[in-house]
Amino acid sequence: MTEEILQANQPEGVPPLPLTGERTLPDVPAENYWFRRHLAVYEWIAAQVGGLRVVDMACGEGYGSDLMAAAGAASAVGVDANPEAHEHARLRYRRPNLRFDRNALELFAEPCDAITFLQTIEHVQDPGGVLEHFKSMLGEDGVAYVSTPNLLTLAPAGAEKSDNPWHIKEYRAEEFRELCEAHFGRVEILGLFHARKLRVHGWALKLGWDAVHKRLGLTKPFYDRFTPAIAASDFRLATEDLDRALDFLAVCRP
Repeated sequence: MTEEILQANQPEGVPPLPLTGERTLPDVPAENYWFRRHLAVYEWIAAQVGGLRVVDMACGEGYGSDLMAAAGAASAVGVDANPEAHEHARLRYRRPNLRFDRNALELFAEPCDAITFLQTIEHVQDPGGVLEHFKSMLGEDGVAYVSTPNLLTLAPAGAEKSDNPWHIKEYRAEEFRELCEAHFGRVEILGLFHARKLRVHGWALKLGWDAVHKRLGLTKPFYDRFTPAIAASDFRLATEDLDRALDFLAVCRP
């Protein structure tokens, strides 16, 4: 039986969430790569939404909603149907301009200026219906930020899907663009890439670092230090070479 991994060092009275693979979490050292990969996109969006009413759909643990509220959103609402995630977020993140709503994303319909829906569209049965619902919530100047992993870098070569059991559909860049453009008038696609020390690590892997650390017995000591040290700044967003991106971020306007 696999041992349950829980968040570490939570504030008093806040129940830690378990790592299930369905959502990413802060405060789990072994999960830090994935958390920072998500956080990098939230940080970029947070810089765009100052003064706006933001809805963070499928907000999970709540760290992204809190980040946008802290960055100056007029209001931020984190929406998630999971009762454990909702209770955790409600207790952990408290700001005057932040609240959490336990609700299905299809049912939450408050008007807003911006919507975030990160690393979740690959989980839904009717992505087109979800995007239409988002558009109905936004005004003429509204914007939806939608991210998803790149099939070409997530799944094995030639496969139509990775082995992630929670993913229903994974997208290539043009597929994702076509999906978003079918529901929004203006769509820009950005790609998320490794930067700084993750880029150096990638070069090292190409030069045979995997074989070296295994031969020297350094695999666990190295990654026990390297993975927790990864920061959001070790990722970057760019518009070029999307087929090589880790994730896509669609900036969608009516």
